[in-house]
Amino acid sequence: MFGLEGSDFILPLTIVAALVSIAVFSGLFIQRSRRRERYKEIIEKRRKDLMAQHKSDLEKKGQQAVSAKDSVASFFKMQQMFGSFGEKLRDQLLLAGIRDPNAPMKYLGAMIGLPVFFVVFAMIILAAGEKEVSGGMQMLILLGAIFGGFFLPRILIKNQGIKRQEDLNTSFPDALDMMVICVQGGIGIEQAIDRVAAETAEHNETLAEELGILTAEMAMLNDRRTALSDFGRRVGGYGKSFSTALIQAEQYGTSISQALKVMSDELREIRMSIAEQKAAALPPKLTVPMILFFLPALFVVILGPAIIEATM
Repeated sequence: MFGLEGSDFILPLTIVAALVSIAVFSGLFIQRSRRRERYKEIIEKRRKDLMAQHKSDLEKKGQQAVSAKDSVASFFKMQQMFGSFGEKLRDQLLLAGIRDPNAPMKYLGAMIGLPVFFVVFAMIILAAGEKEVSGGMQMLILLGAIFGGFFLPRILIKNQGIKRQEDLNTSFPDALDMMVICVQGGIGIEQAIDRVAAETAEHNETLAEELGILTAEMAMLNDRRTALSDFGRRVGGYGKSFSTALIQAEQYGTSISQALKVMSDELREIRMSIAEQKAAALPPKLTVPMILFFLPALFVVILGPAIIEATM
């Protein structure tokens, strides 16, 4: 129609495809560099926080004994108010990747504020509706709004923690294998963790952040056990077993490389058993899709020609 042939479109399409490929590959490299920068920023931030905490501890030691006594008294008052609930809440937030010190108070504020907001919103909707709703149904809607607003923060935090722990458990066995190689090669455990964190920054940003925070705490804190126990609280799952193994190895004077090697073998066996369980559960899961999708098409292909010949 316009005097164009099919060969005239080859060159423009080739140029567009080349530009798209360059954009995709450059985007991947930019994303990797951003992950490394974020990993370094988190480590530097944690080190600055530890330095500020150390300075504040030194300043508190120089203060009068009355202020120290007041601070201890306020701490025990908070412990009496919240008890073990506050500690469990803090652990849940850490497992979800929320490290903000004010997060527990925000969480409690959400548990109190969301039911009120949902109740007010439900009352507005019921008042603006044209159809009349019975008193019993209104009561059920309001009760559902109260319970929904109360349990919504807990559900969101729990789901986020489960997803994050699954993400960490997926890459942790490979990171532990690299750690074993580094330790057996003569590198210290702090340098090995730092090296593994830098290598895993491109593949699993969450694990790299946690390992980077662990290296910063092990370098800045006087007690290595505190840093390892905090790592186990934040990561959970395999990370908790890892921290426990290192603490026990340091406590009883056993070889760290041997402890890491044993744990690596155990994680490899656990990963193999999980794969076997998934493979064993696959046939029952495929039964319903096969009945719904495969068998009707198979019956049509097999019986279709016979039915057509019989009707003709």
